[in-house]
Amino acid sequence: PADLATLTRHQTIIELARRGKYLLIHLDTGVIIVHLGMSGSLRILDSNTPAGVHDHVDIILDNQQCIRLRDPRRFGAVLWAEHDALTHPLLAHLGIEPLSDEFNADFLYRKSRGRSSTIKSFIMDSHIVVGVGNIYANEALFHAGIHPLLAAGKVSRPRYDRLIKAIVDTLTKAIVAGGSSLRDFVGSDGAAGYFQQQYYVYGRTGLKCRICDNSIQQLRQNQRTSFYCPRCQKK
Repeated sequence: PADLATLTRHQTIIELARRGKYLLIHLDTGVIIVHLGMSGSLRILDSNTPAGVHDHVDIILDNQQCIRLRDPRRFGAVLWAEHDALTHPLLAHLGIEPLSDEFNADFLYRKSRGRSSTIKSFIMDSHIVVGVGNIYANEALFHAGIHPLLAAGKVSRPRYDRLIKAIVDTLTKAIVAGGSSLRDFVGSDGAAGYFQQQYYVYGRTGLKCRICDNSIQQLRQNQRTSFYCPRCQKK
């Protein structure tokens, strides 16, 4: 919003939260909603640090530090919600959080019945569950032993048990590792993530599977590349 500086001036940051890929900065009279897009990052800097060509927004704090949004591709967004941010049109229809208690095998099994879409597309559908991106979907399906082309409606209840565990374990390990640094991604402290060093299938086409020594293969699904082991992952 053009008047964002006026709307937020002299307000207190009450809480920081997240919903899916949206960061929520709760203030006295509303919420700043931030989406980093494909290449955006937030850095904590001294507010007098000169802005670069791709630096677009500074949230300046009373200690003269700032939260700076850098977004080279300009796919990110900074929005304002005066009331409950979760009712904002971009957030209202999001699925459940994958690290919440509600994300369990019963939920996925029930949601998947009658669906012909592939299991990889199903777990990446933000209306079902948020935050399972392409990298983590590939890795989780490998650890669960499920082929990415298998129809979601044909996955059994026991296999959903394994998949739930694999998704939670994969995301938890990625968070501990600081995420996956592709190209120029860094965290708020400027440090790169290193979860990519733990990949079992993603980006490893032609390399040996870490479990069975078979070659990792790839295919295209919904304009995304899927990586899998044809021996470890079954339809």
